[in-house]
Amino acid sequence: MSDHPTLGLSADDVLTTTRSVRKRLDLTREVPRQVLIDCIDIAHQSPTGSNSQRWRWVIVEDAAKRAKLAEIYKRNFDAYAGGNVFEPGSQQARVHESAVHLAENLQHVPVHVIPVLADKMDVGTPSSRQASRWGGILPAVWSFMLALRERGLGSAWTTLHLQEEELAAELLGIPFDTHSQAGLFPVAYTIGTDFKPAKRPPAETFIKWNEWSDEPT
Repeated sequence: MSDHPTLGLSADDVLTTTRSVRKRLDLTREVPRQVLIDCIDIAHQSPTGSNSQRWRWVIVEDAAKRAKLAEIYKRNFDAYAGGNVFEPGSQQARVHESAVHLAENLQHVPVHVIPVLADKMDVGTPSSRQASRWGGILPAVWSFMLALRERGLGSAWTTLHLQEEELAAELLGIPFDTHSQAGLFPVAYTIGTDFKPAKRPPAETFIKWNEWSDEPT
C-alpha cells in the first residue's frame, strides 16, 4: 500500500458520502496507477463466495480506447435517455443533466475501469447462479468506489455500454464467451471533496418484518 494521502473520513462518512460523481470529475488531473492499485487491493478484501476471487479489472488509460468506449456509451445513452424531458429544477432534471454531462465527456475522463467476472452470465443463466456470481464481484466493486472516495477520487456506476458488451470486449481483448463485464466506471479526482449524504426515505419505509406485506410498516 502506498502512502498516498487520504481524507481521514470515518467509516460511516465514507459509506454515506460516496456519491455517483459525474459533473465534478476532474478531467485535467492525471490519476496515478498506484492509487488504482491501492484501491483494488482494498477491494480484494471484500467477501467472495467460496473464497474464489473471480474478479478481474481492466483499466483503460489509452485515449483512443477511452474514446471508443465513450462512443459505445453515448450511443446507448441517447437511445435510453436522450429524449427525456423533466420539469426544470426538479431532482430528476438535475440527475438527467448530470448524466448527459457524463455521456458527453466520458472520453475525457482520465481512467475507465471495467470490473470483469471470470464467468459468463447471460439470459440462460439460472438466477441462483447469477446471484452467487454477481454477489462475489459487486461487493468488491463497491469497496473500490469507497476506497476512491477516501483518496479524493470519484466514479459512477454505469452499465449502458453493456448493450454492446461484445463490442467492448473485442476492443479490450476480454474473452466474451467466458467472462462478463460488471459495468464501466469513469475514475478521476473530484473537484472538491465536500460530498454529503443524499436525501433518502427512512429505512422503515423499505423493511418488511418476518413476512411480505403491502401494508405500511
